[in-house]
Amino acid sequence: MSLLEFDNLTEEDKLARFIAKIESGEKIEADDWMPDEYRMALIKLISMHGISEIMGALPEKEWVPKAPTLGRKLGIMAKVQDEMGHGQLLLRVTEDLMKPLGKTREDLMEDLLTGRLKFHNVFHMEAPTWGDAGLIGWLVDGAAIMTQTNMLNASYGPYARALQRICAEEVFHAQHGEAIIMALAEGTDEQREMVQDAVNRWWPSLLMFFGPATASTTGSSKQDITIKYKIRTKTNEQLRQDFFSKYVPRILSLGLTVPDPTMSYDKEKDEWTYAQPDWSEFKNIISNNGPKSASRLALRRTAHENNRWVREALSSGEYTG
Repeated sequence: MSLLEFDNLTEEDKLARFIAKIESGEKIEADDWMPDEYRMALIKLISMHGISEIMGALPEKEWVPKAPTLGRKLGIMAKVQDEMGHGQLLLRVTEDLMKPLGKTREDLMEDLLTGRLKFHNVFHMEAPTWGDAGLIGWLVDGAAIMTQTNMLNASYGPYARALQRICAEEVFHAQHGEAIIMALAEGTDEQREMVQDAVNRWWPSLLMFFGPATASTTGSSKQDITIKYKIRTKTNEQLRQDFFSKYVPRILSLGLTVPDPTMSYDKEKDEWTYAQPDWSEFKNIISNNGPKSASRLALRRTAHENNRWVREALSSGEYTG
């Protein structure tokens, strides 16, 4: 069908062709026609993912000068660099989606700094010990891998291709975190206590990581839209159950405890039971009211302003290096 013939189709016919295309496994590209609902769902999802990669580097950045050995320092520096690269890659993908709307990357940063663009709940939290630095790599990145591999075959081609690279690198990040945790768990009583304290501190945030099981909890239907358009395949609760199945046995195998006495595996239902987190607290945290929200946004704001001259020089065409 020619472009002119396609343009003459009704919106209903265009949508029907779009659905048929993604149902057949074809990828949607940046310059393809797409329904507004699909475009906006992608912008919201990928911009949040990209900004979360950038903001997620900040808790570990705090540990670069305090890492206990040179090897650990180099490892966490490399991880921070990777996360920033992931963020830049994803923001570039988002930019292409926003072009028809007349918006740019600068608009994304403005949305972040004014609170309109949210970032992941876990990156609003404190990381006061080296145990927290290890746990972020082990469990937070482990949870992220589950979320991201669920979208490796996303119907939107540019995002699916970006995730191929990101997931490959995230596997190394999780191994890096696991190595830190293993060393501490096999160390002194004080080091083991440090790991247990980190698990206790991060468990509520990890439960919230995948989002609420139903839209009624927060009034959001994002998971329904992303599944409808084959951006992902599993629900929030399915991902959370996968996380429990993989990591609860690993936590227990290290002689650690899960800070939820209600948690158990129901063989008949083939699912884990657990105490629901406080979803009102989740909404409060992602509204930039978490323990480290203000300081991390202030750091991002300072970096954005201090480096404005670089962006202006590049956009003006005067840079010739």
